[in-house]
Amino acid sequence: MEDIVLIDQKISQERLKEIASWRFGDMVKGVVDVERRVMALGADLHADEEAFLLEKGSKQNDLWGINLYPDLSMPDFLEYDSMINVRPQQNNRSRDVEDEKTRELIKEILFELVEVG
Repeated sequence: MEDIVLIDQKISQERLKEIASWRFGDMVKGVVDVERRVMALGADLHADEEAFLLEKGSKQNDLWGINLYPDLSMPDFLEYDSMINVRPQQNNRSRDVEDEKTRELIKEILFELVEVG
């Protein structure tokens, strides 16, 4: 079993599938730092990836939880769903990423870091 992986360079879909196999098989939980343009992948919980990135210098307000489905193509490949996204202080009151600009930024960073089929 592998630990949380910091993604700061583009990875292949094969690598993403390998990370998915460690925990859920068809899905990978991830946390994106929209300021530093990096991602943490591979944990059971978004909160663990969030803590990992905070230890590496990320700021709480910049972190958003997502789920990736390596066997699917867009738009089903990416899901903006995580408990860490519930942030009333940032006007995000649900598990979803409600702000369209933030969603687009997450998608842009995702395309920089992961080959999407």
